[in-house]
Amino acid sequence: MGQPSAWVVRFAPLIPAGEVLDLACGAGRHARLLASLGHPVMAVDRDAEALAQAAGPGIATVRADLEDEEAPQSVWPFGADRFAGIVVTNYLHRPLFPHILDSLAPGGVLIYETFAMGNERFGKPSSPRFLLKTGELLDLVCTGGVKPHVLAFEDGYIDEPKPAMVQRICVVKGASAAAGPSLRLT
Repeated sequence: MGQPSAWVVRFAPLIPAGEVLDLACGAGRHARLLASLGHPVMAVDRDAEALAQAAGPGIATVRADLEDEEAPQSVWPFGADRFAGIVVTNYLHRPLFPHILDSLAPGGVLIYETFAMGNERFGKPSSPRFLLKTGELLDLVCTGGVKPHVLAFEDGYIDEPKPAMVQRICVVKGASAAAGPSLRLT
């Protein structure tokens, strides 16, 4: 089932009390982490087998194809300002960003990590459709209505858990530097 991402482990404690969405959760490595921190978790994926593995105490699972072109009105099933936190790893569908940000509650934390251009040297994903351009994640998260407070952003090479090019970000929705969660950088 895999270990949680070090990026998610680092920032998950900043998520305020409340429900957390683990989007494209796979087998639930982050859902379990978030539930262990006391959050009720909504784990969403289109793969029923993965959801069966993700299910557990404090974790509700929802099977949804968030890229269903035949039913675009039902692609995003969540309302505005619902989640105290949203975690997304190893998944990219650019049209979902406005919905993700809308569903994050004021003061809520978004933790996002996925692959970037250059990853094709290391294997999959290798299609530009699934790889972020330089700085693109920052642009996707910071455009639109409420500007988030960026706690951290990285764009580059990692060697753990395997060599890859990634972008990752942690933001607080609608929080100023003075009002947002504090993070001790080490």
